[in-house]
This record gives sequence, structure tokens and C-alpha cells, in this order.
Amino acid sequence: MNAGGPAALGAGRRGAPAGARRVGGPVRFVALGDSLTEGVGDPVADGWRGWAAVLARSLAPAEVGVEFTNLARSGALAVDLAAEQLPAALALRPQLAAVVVGGNDTLRAGFDIRRTARELDAVLGELSGSGARLLTACLPDPGTLLRLPQPLARPLARRMHAVNTVVHALSARHRTVHLHLAELPWSAQRHLLSVDRLHPSAEGHRLIARHFHELLGSAGRPLGPAPAPGPAGPPPGRAADLWWMTTRGTRWLAARSTDLLPGLLALATVEGVARLRGTTGRYDEQMARAAAAALASLG
Repeated sequence: MNAGGPAALGAGRRGAPAGARRVGGPVRFVALGDSLTEGVGDPVADGWRGWAAVLARSLAPAEVGVEFTNLARSGALAVDLAAEQLPAALALRPQLAAVVVGGNDTLRAGFDIRRTARELDAVLGELSGSGARLLTACLPDPGTLLRLPQPLARPLARRMHAVNTVVHALSARHRTVHLHLAELPWSAQRHLLSVDRLHPSAEGHRLIARHFHELLGSAGRPLGPAPAPGPAGPPPGRAADLWWMTTRGTRWLAARSTDLLPGLLALATVEGVARLRGTTGRYDEQMARAAAAALASLG
């Protein structure tokens, strides 16, 4: 699961079993994306594991094996996938490629749905054209996960809806195996979220892996046994939430305060005035039109 090179995986452990017969070589699986796919929220001794690494162990029968490379990195935008991760992925000639991105795009003051759509379409098109079967997912709204006040949450939700509209359309266009990740019960089941409330917990990552495994199986792909759900632990309590905010959350907020926060506060002011005037729906319509125009511009 190293970003620096592939890890050969058998069914549930590193390396193919001794004396195993390889049928046509191992399945090559590459993951592109941001912190969600990097595995944040699912810690192991040497870093993060995450849903893609869990899924990799179940992508082929034991006698075949899997070579998995995780190129995802925290903070990545759609443009970063196109410029940095895509060339490395193409060089690995993957048979399966996961492309999950867009959450960080919504958390930037310079959010541009047209640019996000263009870069994502390019990544999916290049990988699909190289012969890779693609895995994609729409994403939950970060404002809802973080339980932000409505004037702050609604502009983020509007952006996330636009990104998901684009992801849905491009997933159909490139015939991907698409997971409606946004519809999983993140807010209702706290144990599925890590202490930061933005990323899945270890159990949440396994939920994602199991859903992708189910979709691939339904598409007729030969697979290994489904990922185990993992031990269910109690959800992070208030003390854990406060500890994360004290030790790590404040650094995240400081990093975003110079980028997202000024723009988000401006959006919140506009949102508040719109709510008083009863014109909030107009901004929803504007963003919906922007997403449609972004897709139309792709041809």
C-alpha cells in the first residue's frame, strides 16, 4: 500500500501464498485520490491503511494475487490527480483504478466546478483509454459531517452537490463501477466516522471496501472473499473529539483559515441575507446551472 511502489497482495495478507499458481499474473490495482483514499481514519503502524488497501486484498482469488499501489495523498484536488497522480498511474498499466476526488475542491476559496469537471474527465478518460476498469464514488457533504451552522454548511453543501452531479455524469460517461458513497449512513452512525468527523473510521473504511466489492461482484468480476467488516468499536466520545481538535484540528483550521475561511464567511454573509429575503433557492439554481454548463463544455 506504499505510494512509492506496488504491494503484492494475496487473499487477506501481503504476498501470494507459497507455491501459489499465478493465472495470467496478478491483478494490478491503482488508487488515485485525496486523504479519503490515502486511508486517513484507519491507522496502522506505518501510517494509514484505508478502504482501497482493504479492498485490494479481496480483488482476486488467492492463486491470482493483487499488486496494489496507492497514489492518493491528503489535500489533493482534481487538478493534482491530472498533473501528478495520473502519469504515475498510467505507467503502472492498471487493470483496475479507483478515482475518488472532489471534497477538497469544495473546500477552496477558488472553487471552480468547470475546472473540477475538466480535470476529472481527463483523468477518467486517460485511464479508461488505457484499458483500466474504473471505480468512482460521490462524496458526503463536509458541512453536514462537521455539523457546521447552516449559513456555513449550506454553501458547502451546494458545492458538494455540484461536484457529485459532475461525478455521477462522468461515471456514466466512462462506464465506471460507481458507489453512491454520499448515501451511506455517515451522520446517523457515528462509529463510521473517525474522530475528525471528516474521514471514515476503520469500520467506515471497511464499509466502503465491502460496497465496492459487492458492486464488482455484481458486474461479474472474479473476486476473493469479501472484506471482513472489522471489529465494531464504540464511536469516538466527546473527549476524543476535543483531543483531536486540540492536537490536530486546530492546525487543519489554521491551514484553511488563510484559504477557505475568508471566502466561506463571505458566502455565509450572502447566505444569511438570502435567507432573510427568501431567495436562497436562487443560489442553488445558479450552482446547478454551473454544473450543467461544466458538463456541457466537455462535449
